[in-house]
Amino acid sequence: MISEPSRHCTVELQALPSRIGQVRRIISAQLRYWHLDPLIDHAALGVTELLTNVHRHAQPDKSCTVEVELLLERLMVSVHDHDPRLPTVRAAGASSTSGRGLALIAAVSESWGVRPSGGAGKVVWFTLPAPPRFAVRTHGPVYGATTDGPFEPDALMYPAGPGPSFVRSALIG
Repeated sequence: MISEPSRHCTVELQALPSRIGQVRRIISAQLRYWHLDPLIDHAALGVTELLTNVHRHAQPDKSCTVEVELLLERLMVSVHDHDPRLPTVRAAGASSTSGRGLALIAAVSESWGVRPSGGAGKVVWFTLPAPPRFAVRTHGPVYGATTDGPFEPDALMYPAGPGPSFVRSALIG
C-alpha cells in the first residue's frame, strides 16, 4: 500500500498579540504550500483563538508550541502550553466580549479536545477534514493495464452507468 507521508510544521513562540498575527500568516503560508487553501480560514481562526487563550489565561508563562500536521485526509492543529489547567467551554452572554473561543473552534472544526501533557501543561487541538488532493476526472478508458487501445471514439463501448468516475492517485513529495 502506498500512502502519502505525514507533513508536519512546528512553531514555538510567546503568545503575545504581536506574534499571533505572525503565526497565523505562517500557518496560512504552510497550508498554501501543501495545497490546502480551502482550510486556511478555519485553521487561521482556530489558531488565533487558541493562542489568544494562551495569552489571556496561561500561567506561569506565555510560551507555547503550535503544531500543524497533515496525515492522510486530516489536518490536526494543536497548541501546547505550560499551564496544567484545562479550559472549559463557557456560555457567553449576548453582550459578552469574550468566552466564545472554544465554541468557535467546535463550530468550525471536525473534532477538538484537550489533553494533559505529562504534568507539563496541556495540549488543545482541533482537526479539519482535508479535501481529496489527487482527485482526477477520467474521460474514458485508461490504456495499458486492461485495454488494448487506442480506439477510435466511435468504437468505444461505455457501460451504462453514472458517467465519469473519480480516481485517486498517491504521490510522494
